[in-house]
Amino acid sequence: MVFVRFFGWVFSIAALLLLVAAGGVAVYIHSLSSDLPDTNQLRNYQPPVVTRVHAADGELASEYAHERRLFLPIQMIPDRVKQAFISAEDKGFYTHPGIDLISLAGAAVKNLDTIVSGSNKRMVGASTITQQVAKVFLLTNERTIDRKIREAMLTLKIEQTYTKDQILELYLNEIYLGFRSYGVAAASLAYFDKPLSDLKLEEVAYLAALPKAPENYNPYRSRQAAVERRNYVIEQMVQNGYVTREEGDAALKAPLVVAERNQSSKVFASDYFVEEVRRSLLAMYGEKGLYEGGLSVRTTLDPKMQVVARSVLQRALLRYDEAHGWRGANKQIEVSGDWGIPLAAEPALSDVPEWNLAVVLGFDGDAARVGLQPSKGPTGKVNDERVEGVIPLDQLKWARWQSGPKRGAPVKAASDVLSVGDVIYVEKTGNAIGTLEAYRLRQFPGISGALVAMDSTTGRVRAMVGGFSFAESEFNRATQAMRQPGSSFKPFVYSAALDNGYTPASVIMDAPVEIDQGAGLGIWRPQNYGGGYIGPATLRTGIEQSRNLMTVRLAQDMGMPLVAEYARRFGIYDNMQPVLAMSLGAGETTVMRLVNAYAIIANGGRRVQPTLIDRVQDRFGRTIYKHDQRVCEGCNADDWKGQDEPQLIDEREQVLDPMTAYQITSMMEGVVQRGTATVIRSLNRPIAGKTGTTNDEKDAWFVGFTPELTVGIFLGFDTPKPMGHGSTGGTMAAPVFRDFMEQALAGQPPQEFKVPEGMTLIPINRKTGMRAYEGESAIIEAFKPGTGPSDIYSVIGGDGVAWGVPTQVNPEADKAAVSGTGGLY
Repeated sequence: MVFVRFFGWVFSIAALLLLVAAGGVAVYIHSLSSDLPDTNQLRNYQPPVVTRVHAADGELASEYAHERRLFLPIQMIPDRVKQAFISAEDKGFYTHPGIDLISLAGAAVKNLDTIVSGSNKRMVGASTITQQVAKVFLLTNERTIDRKIREAMLTLKIEQTYTKDQILELYLNEIYLGFRSYGVAAASLAYFDKPLSDLKLEEVAYLAALPKAPENYNPYRSRQAAVERRNYVIEQMVQNGYVTREEGDAALKAPLVVAERNQSSKVFASDYFVEEVRRSLLAMYGEKGLYEGGLSVRTTLDPKMQVVARSVLQRALLRYDEAHGWRGANKQIEVSGDWGIPLAAEPALSDVPEWNLAVVLGFDGDAARVGLQPSKGPTGKVNDERVEGVIPLDQLKWARWQSGPKRGAPVKAASDVLSVGDVIYVEKTGNAIGTLEAYRLRQFPGISGALVAMDSTTGRVRAMVGGFSFAESEFNRATQAMRQPGSSFKPFVYSAALDNGYTPASVIMDAPVEIDQGAGLGIWRPQNYGGGYIGPATLRTGIEQSRNLMTVRLAQDMGMPLVAEYARRFGIYDNMQPVLAMSLGAGETTVMRLVNAYAIIANGGRRVQPTLIDRVQDRFGRTIYKHDQRVCEGCNADDWKGQDEPQLIDEREQVLDPMTAYQITSMMEGVVQRGTATVIRSLNRPIAGKTGTTNDEKDAWFVGFTPELTVGIFLGFDTPKPMGHGSTGGTMAAPVFRDFMEQALAGQPPQEFKVPEGMTLIPINRKTGMRAYEGESAIIEAFKPGTGPSDIYSVIGGDGVAWGVPTQVNPEADKAAVSGTGGLY
């Protein structure tokens, strides 16, 4: 009896203690669960996703992200990818309730053995995929009992709230897999440069091997461990019945081949263009939107045209630079030992793959023997192979010294300009001398320039080059450099005149003029390029021959406030000073702005808004920006029921009278046919344009257009200085335009400029501007309704303006603005 009572007493105490313990556990668990994260936030999962920029043809141009991540819905992830990760991480994923008790028990036994044996092995875990989702999305990485219990509670809650596929979708898009890649889609591109759907079994297995510790299985630094872990995943897939034994054995034998993706610009030569797009997107959507928003950007870039633009501009810069001689090597290195190591350490131009960095090793007769910069492996180790070449005399004869005691002396041997140890650039010639490849000596040009090609109708920028090399200088001369346009501004002075009562046949006096600039500023005496005068001549002659004095008289007759208003209307200047020097292009603008202004003329006077971006879509595929705002009623009809073709409604501002636009276009056609840009005439198609050269030949321009394409070229030193006598827009920039158009428009039939309805075409005497009669030198000129050639010979700036007599014009003129315009052409 006593025994029964004792047993009952012990049982009661044990039960009480158990209840107390259970209560304590309940309180403990309640305290942990009271502030658990809300699992519903997983429904609104929007990870930082890479923004992708594409060319107009869909080719990938660039990607922007702090983390490489692409989101794929579970339906788009191949089954084999799912099977590989399940085999590697959680083979019971589709059957357990979120926590795998069997695996957990096995891990506990292993950890206990580790503790008892005193081993230094790391404790193993048994986290399921759902537990990893709970930890990654909702918890921290701290290794505590509290965190593990909270993880288990969240895991069960996630399993109750979401389907297995939803959980797996979160996991496969969030996990870190090395190479700065998050999610399987981004990792597939980063490691193998192809989408998930194209991966082989051994490649899928390698990705599935990475979640535990990506750096431990780095394909370069830990290759053996990477292969072993990959093979483990393949074996697990075979055992789980996902692949056959034959497939598994073939994958086990396959080498681990990683084709790491080049994260730089994909469209060759597009660096300046893509960087300008990046700046635009940053302004539109901010840093978070650009680097985390997952935007899909379709640009206006034409990859083929871009390559042509780069090629023709680089050729022009090199042609000028070589004509002005050799400046010497930038650096010397020691070549008595292994010259490859110090040479590999020298930075090379990554975006000029045609050139090789080299070091002069010695001389063989009149030629130079050089060693080429060795490549580096993925880990940064310099390759052991050493390649040599030779620069024959004929490939460096251009390199006369620009300065020093040997300045201008003919080059009779390579040793005249090179020394052993000189680090230089060379380019293959395609020939060989003995067993060695022949190279040409190259020099980074001191002069720079820019080219912009724009669709005349829409303002879509098809190609843009902002300098010789983006790797050397990211400064974009097409959009950031403020330069004087010189005479390439004159068409807008003449447009203002044609819009306000003048005709192409109006006659202006080309003769000396003096302008009193006001107290203390002295007399301004503009001159024509090369001097000389031709007396009375038509507006057409003035623009074809780029006569400065005629332009100044025309601007003086109209009044500079009107010219300044037209400059603002065309977007060339925001607030131009209304002084006469500005009529000769003394203000500063960019290539992009000037090309845009010419495009307005080219499309009949309609406002053109330049753009590098056609369309932007968000991560869900919704269009959030579109450049073309024209309305197209009926474009979205479900079917055709006999209705007329849909019409685009163009509501853009009419900046210039269409008839004026045609008149100035016709006059600029004369620049190509008879004027300062006859080098372009060889294209044998209708082209209008204007040269521009600033004082002392510091800037050389040509901007021209066909009905479909407007192109502008600028050449000059970044710090303006004279390029040498004869370095005009006609001799330097116009040939670049010709070479570009020859390739850009190859295969396209010539298009004529359309004459607006209502205009009258009349033969005009070239000299007098009056109606031409049989036997006279004539040109067909376009006149607006109510206008025509004058029956009375009159000259603007003739009898009414005494030659050589100073005329008071704007005494507030800025001396700096007018001091550098004496030789614009």
